[in-house]
Amino acid sequence: MKKILSAIAVSTILSASLCADMARVEIGAGAWAQTPSGTADYNAGGGVTGTNTFDEKKDTSAYVWMLVKHPIPVVPNIRLEYVSIHATGTATGSWGGVTIPGSSNSVLDIKEYDIIPYYNILDNTFWTTVDLGLDIKVMNMDYTVAQNGPFPGYQDSYTAPIPLLYARVRVEIPTTNIALESDAKYVTTGSSTVYDIRAKIDYTFDISPIVQPALEIGYRTQKIKIDEDGEDVKTDMDFSGFYAGLMLRF
Repeated sequence: MKKILSAIAVSTILSASLCADMARVEIGAGAWAQTPSGTADYNAGGGVTGTNTFDEKKDTSAYVWMLVKHPIPVVPNIRLEYVSIHATGTATGSWGGVTIPGSSNSVLDIKEYDIIPYYNILDNTFWTTVDLGLDIKVMNMDYTVAQNGPFPGYQDSYTAPIPLLYARVRVEIPTTNIALESDAKYVTTGSSTVYDIRAKIDYTFDISPIVQPALEIGYRTQKIKIDEDGEDVKTDMDFSGFYAGLMLRF
């Protein structure tokens, strides 16, 4: 009887430990100090044949993310992300059938929503975690060219869902609360390439076994190069810079 009770106790402890390791929720939020660069060429018909050149002024963008890891077999885990990007520049050419006299100021606002179903290949095995999955990046873009003399201004909106491969590697340094992590979203086809890569270091405060706050600091670089026949817009845009934020692990 004692052996049975001991076996049940050990099994219960192991099961609780396994579930605690397998079921997890993490959320984070912070700011990304990104600098835009590159160009976008528009040839959309209706008198739109213009070029936008970013002025490479640093802007701080807000971001949030959440991941949910569960113990249900076959069903993928989920990670959700959001970031807003604001970039100013200079527009030249013809917009809406009216040619800009010289150039005019422009603004591009991008809201990115990433939906990432993924599988946990390694889960803190020898302090290493590896995730593989698919990212559906939905980009909502609002583009505005300011009025300039006889040019009345121009405004357009565009939404593009882009599928990318997703990979994440995390290494926790033993006997410390420090971890190194990097993730990448990537796709290339023809002359087009889109990627979103991050590398960071984070520190977890071991305050409570239920909720663990943490700080993250890293670098993020994103490229959106679209050069396909038949597309109204051809872009070669880069957004890169350091970011920092807070995290909570449950």
